[in-house]
Amino acid sequence: MEKKTIWKLAGAAVALVIVTVIAGAFSDGGLMYHLKNRGALGPLTRSDIRYQSVAAPEPTSHDGTVNASDWAETYPYIVASWGDNAKNSYVTSYLEEDPYLVNIYEGYGFAIDYGSARGHEYCLEDVAATRRPHPKANCLTCKTPNFAKLVNDMGVGVYSMAFDEVLGMMEESVSCYTCHANNPGDGGKLTVTHSYVVKALGDSVNDINPGVMACGQCHIEYHFTPADSETMMPYHDVAGMTPEAILDYYNSIDFYDWVQPSTGAKMLKAQHPELETFLHGKHAALLNCADCHMPIEMADDGTVYHSHMLVSPLENEILLETCVTCHGDTDMVSFVRRLQARVTARETEVGNELSAFKDALAAAVEAGKMSETKLDEVRNVYREAQWFFDFCYVENAEGAHNSELAFRCLDTADAKIAEGLALLGT
Repeated sequence: MEKKTIWKLAGAAVALVIVTVIAGAFSDGGLMYHLKNRGALGPLTRSDIRYQSVAAPEPTSHDGTVNASDWAETYPYIVASWGDNAKNSYVTSYLEEDPYLVNIYEGYGFAIDYGSARGHEYCLEDVAATRRPHPKANCLTCKTPNFAKLVNDMGVGVYSMAFDEVLGMMEESVSCYTCHANNPGDGGKLTVTHSYVVKALGDSVNDINPGVMACGQCHIEYHFTPADSETMMPYHDVAGMTPEAILDYYNSIDFYDWVQPSTGAKMLKAQHPELETFLHGKHAALLNCADCHMPIEMADDGTVYHSHMLVSPLENEILLETCVTCHGDTDMVSFVRRLQARVTARETEVGNELSAFKDALAAAVEAGKMSETKLDEVRNVYREAQWFFDFCYVENAEGAHNSELAFRCLDTADAKIAEGLALLGT
């Protein structure tokens, strides 16, 4: 499973989305899913799912979160399918795959350790094992529902606690509580459990489909606030989610993730802006995350449910039927693979150019012939070129969520690289 050749949903916690039907764009059943030939009954639709309203079981966790295992008796197929995410255990090193990353991330943890994320079953294991420094507990934000519960109970001071201290309190990787709180028995109702989402978006959170927001509360660009290390979104509404607007936001608060040793530039490291990329693309008006990553399945006893094993639509015949609504008889696997190959090739081209720009700037700094004012001008251009490149590179759909934005980011980065090299006189 090579990076950027499949449509992945791994990384910081993806949501459990049992009921995207509740607020989905196709809640009238107009979007059809073909599970198997049911003869005169036709294909399965969301209307075939029967949602339960039952009391939550008694939690077995120390902090009162109802774990997935606690729901196994009520939702055996959903819990079993969630456990199947452990099958996504393969990791590829981005630093080996794209060696230029080591250079452009110089001075930051991602130059030391940067690999593809595995299934959500491994979130806690992987964040504990990474060689990237993580002195504070805020690195656990989207790795476990126990951390969200701890913040909700104790407040933002939790973010500044020692990582190792808080890690010992965590019991479960991303699970039911992440997207349902303790209420999956309430017809699968979705709940935003991360307090920073409501703090950042306010009433604007209601403008986003709950089936998108459930996943998007973790699949976002974020930063840690300088004041208290709180995880925070760098915008207040959907309009502010563009890479240009986010850059303006960071500039307005003079934010940077690290100062690069060789260039002296105040650098930004994008995270995984799936929410932002998706909401500014064409698919957002028609689909939510479950439509493309959580197939509707039917058990042998006739139970119809959303599988919670998060998969690529390119690798699931049921999900590929979703594409038929707009794309007709297009060979979607070939279509998307070609698109992703184009994005990957362009990333490689721009990434190597960015690395060369970084070297030219570092050489100019070392030579000491340019004034600090002039160097700062080039440093800012380099910071911006890196930002636009990174915004595309780290977004896991590799153009599939929003190809126009992917190419716009890479073209913008390319233009800024040319601008910076001109300033350097190279």
